[in-house]
Order: sequence, then structure tokens, then C-alpha cells
Amino acid sequence: QVQLVESGGGLVQAGGSLRLSCPASGRTFRSYTAAWFRQPPGKEREFVASISQSGGSTYYADSVKERFTISRDNTKNTVYLQMNSLKPEDTAVYYCAADATGYTGRDARRYAYWGQGTQVTVSS
Repeated sequence: QVQLVESGGGLVQAGGSLRLSCPASGRTFRSYTAAWFRQPPGKEREFVASISQSGGSTYYADSVKERFTISRDNTKNTVYLQMNSLKPEDTAVYYCAADATGYTGRDARRYAYWGQGTQVTVSS
């Protein structure tokens, strides 16, 4: 099992940047895929990005392509989400998730491990 704790959220103006971090407990984190999801106010949770165990493969929602970058450092058991050119519509609670079966898709139900979330607010 792994435990995930997101950090790095906050208030930023449109066009600004934030970097979210998600350190994981457990020495086997390198065998887990990871993903970021977000839940805007009043809306359902949605896929943002995912990354393979090695970090060699990454996947993004169309809405964040070219602006967000997911990465991981397995020596630090940490997944990151670099968010640039932020827009007010990026405002949401951002969640880190992990899966032990190799899944990197968009279905939140397939990820067994979740953090508590971190709020990102982008002002116009």
C-alpha cells in the first residue's frame, strides 16, 4: 500500500504557475503508476494527467496539454504536476492517485490510492 499527500496548491493569478507535489510512502512506489485528477466546484472529478512506473510515458487531458507537465522522481517517491499558463477554469481541488496494476487511463475508479487533495484557485 501507499499513502499520498498532495501539497503546493494555492491562489495564483491567471497566466501564473504552480507546482504540485505528491510524496508517497512505501519503498515500492516505483512499481505504481500515478495520476492527477481534479474536481472543479460543483462538477465531477476529471482526469488531468497520468504517468507510467518509470516516467517514460505520460498522458494528458486535452484541456491541459502544452500547459501542464506530469513527472516523477522515484528516488524521492514523489510525483509532480507543473502547471503553467493557468486559467480560471483550472480552479479545482487537485488529487494525486496511484495504481498497482499498471493502469494509466482516465477512469478514476481504477486508481486504488488517493491523497486528500489540494486546492488550486486561479483568479482572473
